[in-house]
Amino acid sequence: MSAPLATVLVRVKDEAESIGRLLEIVAGQTVADRIETVVVDSGSRDGTVDIVRAAAGVKLIEMPASEFTFGRSLNIGSAAASGSIVIALSAHAFPGDERWLERMIAAFDDERVACACGAKQDPFGNPLDGPLVQDLELARREPLYGYSNGAGGYRTALWRQRQFREEMPGTEDKEWAWHWLGEGWHAVFDPALMVEHDHSHDSLPSVYERWRREWVGFGMYLDLPPYPLTALAREWWVELGVHGSHARARLSPRRAARLLGKYVGQRASR
Repeated sequence: MSAPLATVLVRVKDEAESIGRLLEIVAGQTVADRIETVVVDSGSRDGTVDIVRAAAGVKLIEMPASEFTFGRSLNIGSAAASGSIVIALSAHAFPGDERWLERMIAAFDDERVACACGAKQDPFGNPLDGPLVQDLELARREPLYGYSNGAGGYRTALWRQRQFREEMPGTEDKEWAWHWLGEGWHAVFDPALMVEHDHSHDSLPSVYERWRREWVGFGMYLDLPPYPLTALAREWWVELGVHGSHARARLSPRRAARLLGKYVGQRASR
């Protein structure tokens, strides 16, 4: 194969239940013959590595679990990429049809686009019915809304100029995009790039830890307002989030775990 259109980069650890399905979906894409697939494993013990090795045409890179950060695994995989676009996928992020990669690659036809991912809503909670182009001005209005490497693409040439920050516990994707928005580039958010990516069955400790990491990460590049216990209590009591009533919002243990993670993460970032 000549130089691929794009490199699909999958990060895994103990994903034996999902990695086979994901690799099959990637192999069934309309542009599968013009992409390469790289999998970075960070110490799986459940047979994930055997499944990847058995998949045709997939390049496996192994890194020690002790060295893992999200940014480091992305950097290791991106260094092996031959495509002009890297399309990062979590091992449990499943494109819904065979044209998903084709649509992702097409998002970069605009030479101003640094990165692209799926989104259902705009930064202000309104449903999206088409692509949203984010520039620095829009990002500053709602800085927590940003690009995601859970299922998103970025230009390899820009990554070679500035890699993901490996010391960040989370939001390394949003921080990277924030940098390039500041350089005049754009990010694209498109409902047509959404994937099946479900965290609804995560344990409460996992929910807490994910949100704690995210808010530590936000604090490493954004000037966050103070978030004392009184602000946490007010948000828990007043805001609905995705819930249909205040009672459901206040009684949701998952929402409580998210808010506690936000509180602890913000304190740790200061």
